[in-house]
Amino acid sequence: MSGLASGRMRAGRRQGYDGVVLAAPVTVPYVRFSTEATAWWVGRALAALSTASGISHRAFDGLSLSSFSTAPDTAIGLTQHFGLSPRFIDFIPMGGASGIVSIRHAARAVQAGDVDVVACIAADTNHVHSFRHSLENFSRFSQDAVYPYGTGGPNVSFALIAANYMAKYGATREDFGRICVAQRDNALHNPNALMKKPLSLDQYMAARAIAEPIHLFDCVMPCAGAEAFLVMREETAKAQGLPFARLLSAIERHHAFAEDLVQERGGWAMDIGELYAMAGVTPDAIDVVETYDDYPVISMMQFEDLGFCGKGEGPDFVRRHDLTVTGSFPHNTSGGQLSTGQAGAAGGHLGIVEAIRQVTGSAGGAQVNGARLALASGFGMINYDRGLASGAIILAGEGP
Repeated sequence: MSGLASGRMRAGRRQGYDGVVLAAPVTVPYVRFSTEATAWWVGRALAALSTASGISHRAFDGLSLSSFSTAPDTAIGLTQHFGLSPRFIDFIPMGGASGIVSIRHAARAVQAGDVDVVACIAADTNHVHSFRHSLENFSRFSQDAVYPYGTGGPNVSFALIAANYMAKYGATREDFGRICVAQRDNALHNPNALMKKPLSLDQYMAARAIAEPIHLFDCVMPCAGAEAFLVMREETAKAQGLPFARLLSAIERHHAFAEDLVQERGGWAMDIGELYAMAGVTPDAIDVVETYDDYPVISMMQFEDLGFCGKGEGPDFVRRHDLTVTGSFPHNTSGGQLSTGQAGAAGGHLGIVEAIRQVTGSAGGAQVNGARLALASGFGMINYDRGLASGAIILAGEGP
């Protein structure tokens, strides 16, 4: 049985997300370094959500938080800091997959009537030494297999993944460069992006090596910032006069394809049929795609795993498509993490916030003309040779 057919069968046994919407997408503008605590960034996100929605933050009866740097504070401790009294609280430490997971949890709570309005927030600060401290304590795999050799962090792990993908499927650095260059072009339309200068393919190719085949522009820039949105029922959004995006479908999968000696696929490939069947659409109907892009190889894998081309066809796909806002395949229209910056766990919410903006027609200079359907994905929690968490959603604008 094909994956798509299997997915259709599974989707038939799953409850959809009818009546659940996402609204009030907000970004707390990023900075390279910050002396503010993460709680400050969470507070700014709460204030922005209240301003955008016209709902007092004290009326948010659900809180979903993702962060790597709240300690010694906790999600529940922050409710006292900010005067919240939620009936639903969730802390999701899954990095780049946290946004998708938070939506799935919040949507079901809203759908069941257990909660009315959930504030989904991802925020991290970035002191001068924050990234190093995160690497030292990220996982036992990192501590044992990478960090003792002086190469702490994800660069070496993703170099392994990228080198394996290149050897098996014929991808080149130029192919990865096309993704990075297009995203930089998109970022120039995003006032919140940290990368303000155009990037040419020649500049990409000439950049210094970090961990072959990973070079400078394949890597995200750690920074401080926050991304957030609200999950609620459609009637609540309409009562508030809020533009909203309907949640058509969502998938989530962890530790998929353990048989891959080095990661070649993510969990998206396992549940692709369910993603599209629940939404009642096919890949060619999607107007905007926001993939999780900690490295361009992961975006290329997602083009395949999310059904836009076959496995191993990612290199040819990027050669045949224009990935800019006005191109044939608008991708990471905010610039993605590669050109906007990676504000810790907020990187997993960045694409979702942009997808909401796109289908509600509020993406400003990065708006894709006629965007009606958007797909956003998440990927996170890298161990030595693979990311363990993945997910995706499909959103639709209000429409007729």
